[in-house]
Amino acid sequence: MTTPITRDDCAARDAADPLAPFRDEFVLPDGIVYLDGNSLGALPRATPARVAELVEREWGQRLIASWNDAGWWDKPRTLGAMLAPLVGAAADEVVVGDGTSANLFKTLVAALRLNPDRRVVVGEAGNFPTDLYVTQGVVELFDGASVRPADVDGGGLAAALEPGDVAVVLLSHVDYRTGALRDMAAVTELAHAHGALVVWDLCHSVGALPVALSQAGADFAVGCTYKYLNAGPGAPAFTYVARRHHDRARQPLSGWHGHARPFDFADDYEPAQGASRFLSGSQPLVAAAALEASLDLWARVDMERVRAKSLALTDLFLELTAPAGLECATPLEHARRGSQVSLRHPDGYPMVQALIARGVVGDFRAPDILRFGFAPLYLRYVDVHDAATALVEVVESGEWRDPRHARRAQVT
Repeated sequence: MTTPITRDDCAARDAADPLAPFRDEFVLPDGIVYLDGNSLGALPRATPARVAELVEREWGQRLIASWNDAGWWDKPRTLGAMLAPLVGAAADEVVVGDGTSANLFKTLVAALRLNPDRRVVVGEAGNFPTDLYVTQGVVELFDGASVRPADVDGGGLAAALEPGDVAVVLLSHVDYRTGALRDMAAVTELAHAHGALVVWDLCHSVGALPVALSQAGADFAVGCTYKYLNAGPGAPAFTYVARRHHDRARQPLSGWHGHARPFDFADDYEPAQGASRFLSGSQPLVAAAALEASLDLWARVDMERVRAKSLALTDLFLELTAPAGLECATPLEHARRGSQVSLRHPDGYPMVQALIARGVVGDFRAPDILRFGFAPLYLRYVDVHDAATALVEVVESGEWRDPRHARRAQVT
């Protein structure tokens, strides 16, 4: 018989945790166990001062001179270079700017243009809605183009590629509902063997686990920075363009920030070198300052330690919540698991709301997913113990049946 894991056991793990000091670098409200960092990461303590510096000094005092003096113009590239190690890329392969949806549009169009004799985009069934919607919008722009859905985790990708007409595959590295982690290298190799390019959505993996885009042979990737990277709501996204595509890739939003010599003010567009050609217009520099503060922190983080703790935290949560009897939608194998645990129940929404009322913040994804994200930099083992205990008590007591927990908010 297995000895139950106690809160004291978890406290001992926290005392030995090499990532424990990072917790003090975040603002965390008292009385809250925050398991929603996979939707919006916690605030780094350094962020308010960095944002204030930009607003009060760079903008307030230096005004337009800060485009040069404070490096505003180059922020998409300097931040891209800071972020590149987190995704296993070279500095000139990543730029920061715009949102994930816009960057998906740019990369999908560029991939279709690179594969002009093909008109099929393979997208995964059940992917995050913006990926599905943007893909639908992109194919409307190309004569004869279509979307072919594939059940990626059910082994359907190979069949979707088999006809030999696929131009590009768009996949999430980690499934936003289940937390299933895909083998980036194997999937990319499979797509390339069938003549297709690949765009990876890294929204639920960057900052949660090591990513190796260049090593895997990826073509393009996009991702947000407000989840595990803690850059704040509305933070700019990023785009990865493999160096081998730099000379030929053409994105459709050819604004002046992506021009080779923008201050020549030439009438005709000439794309810049490197991933800079995927820039379009002016970027939100106040938001970029928040991202810069976060990336300064992440430059000191060992991603292998993050991954090891993530797996330990999710293992612990799975073990401690087993008595609740909820179906687990997240793969148990470490090699196939991201940094979240998703449990299924038809009444998942009121269960999540009952947990939030207890100070345990997770979220719900339709139709039946209770979703819990694990951010190793600020989450403790005792937090996981407390959250799991609360979930079991909520389910067993039936307190989730209180009508107030069934009232749907706009954001679930």
